[in-house]
Amino acid sequence: MKENNKWKYQGDGRYERVYERMQFLGIQDVTTDRQHKNGTIVWKLPIKNWNSGKTNIEVASFSTGYVRNNNSGYSNYQLNKRCQGEPEYFKLSNGDYRKFETRSCVLIPIEIDRLEYLISYCLKNYFIKRANEVVDGKYVPKWRYDNLADAARLDYERRDLEVSVNVNGQKYKVI
Repeated sequence: MKENNKWKYQGDGRYERVYERMQFLGIQDVTTDRQHKNGTIVWKLPIKNWNSGKTNIEVASFSTGYVRNNNSGYSNYQLNKRCQGEPEYFKLSNGDYRKFETRSCVLIPIEIDRLEYLISYCLKNYFIKRANEVVDGKYVPKWRYDNLADAARLDYERRDLEVSVNVNGQKYKVI
């Protein structure tokens, strides 16, 4: 972790809890000096990207109130919750009206709230939903995992497990 952000996680109880969760989940703070000056915090997760499989997922908290995924696609996308805007009506040249509704992100103006939201989002969407993906980037689809688990369970149940003990050269079957 960069020294420039280390002070943020010390002294305040909420920041310390965020730091403890980061340590527990293996999340690293990889903020550069320039990002730090702009009020941005970037975290690197111990999970590989879906599409490339070579780089780890990075998420960021911006001073503007946005929380974004930094590298899982062609562009960064918002992780903020969405809200429906007020509908607008536009008059067409033939006299009809066209209804247009916008969707926008709910901004999180306070930094510690963004970091707590980011931890909970990552836990839900990356760690829990992709729980059968190991750190080195190998992904096992759930159906394949279930099939392998069922096969192992059947193999175990088919065995005649016999427990025996040898006492002074005499074999005794234990029930």
